[in-house]
Amino acid sequence: MIEYLIIQLDDTSTSYCHYENPKRKENHIGLDTLKSGILFAMKENLMIQFVYPDYELPQEYKDAIETIDHSKIVSSLCEDESLRDEADVIVYHDWTGLSFGKFEAGKNYVLRTSKADLFERYLFIKDVLPKVSRLNVVITDIDTFKEEDFGRYKQILETLSGCLEKLYADGRTPQLNILTDRMMLSTMNNCGAGETNITLAPNGKFYVCPAFYYEDEADSVGDLEHGLDIKNKQLYRLDHAPICSHCDAYQCKRCIWLNRKTTLEVNTPSHEQCVLAHLERNSSRELLSRLRKHGNFLPEQEDIKEIDYLDPFDKRDEW
Repeated sequence: MIEYLIIQLDDTSTSYCHYENPKRKENHIGLDTLKSGILFAMKENLMIQFVYPDYELPQEYKDAIETIDHSKIVSSLCEDESLRDEADVIVYHDWTGLSFGKFEAGKNYVLRTSKADLFERYLFIKDVLPKVSRLNVVITDIDTFKEEDFGRYKQILETLSGCLEKLYADGRTPQLNILTDRMMLSTMNNCGAGETNITLAPNGKFYVCPAFYYEDEADSVGDLEHGLDIKNKQLYRLDHAPICSHCDAYQCKRCIWLNRKTTLEVNTPSHEQCVLAHLERNSSRELLSRLRKHGNFLPEQEDIKEIDYLDPFDKRDEW
């Protein structure tokens, strides 16, 4: 069931996930289209997430946006300083910006990074964690991971886990998606594209998520005039994902676009995506165990059980 509508306010709206935005020419959504999108959300009782470009929008756009409850996703490079102050999510696309960032309590921050940059600069995260309420690390080239990279990623998780343990022991509780999310979940909390959220692009058409728009504008799933038309929409549901439905790496993004890119199936993640998710899961398990030695931490949550695999595909015969 669709619960959220993501509205891309411009072709150059910031990316906040795995996909790259190749568009550089400003082309904001038509004002009438924006208002129609807001009306659609009202009629369908959907929460709206507006994704902003780096330039300041005209005042009439700002006025239309404020006619409905919403959240704002903004790049750290946005020229509109007042918008950055109002933003719910601020996206960093480089480590230099992150290291000099000004952070506010209650805001969510996203760092989009390549594998190589993460491996080289991950210690910057240790400096940022005490300053934020939540940081999401999004690796933009998961599909390039090799077997030797998995060991390196595990080491990075162990280092960051030690930093989080010290902070939590001192009474500070920053969230880092790749380590703390799994501790707090008892069911899958994935991307949800095509199932719980849908995207309205500047051309007035719906897409499973922004990545599908930027990859191929013809790949739409309806428009404002005729409504949604998602083919085989059951495939976006967890109960039609034969591997994921047996998995307890609940924090896994299970990115629909990345699934299709790497396996040609929207409901089947790649080996790389699964292994990274399970390395995170196992590190979360160890962190949870250590934190409970400091006190009564998350008493309502069950222990995360030990497993002997990193890719649930290896257990397909048992399931």
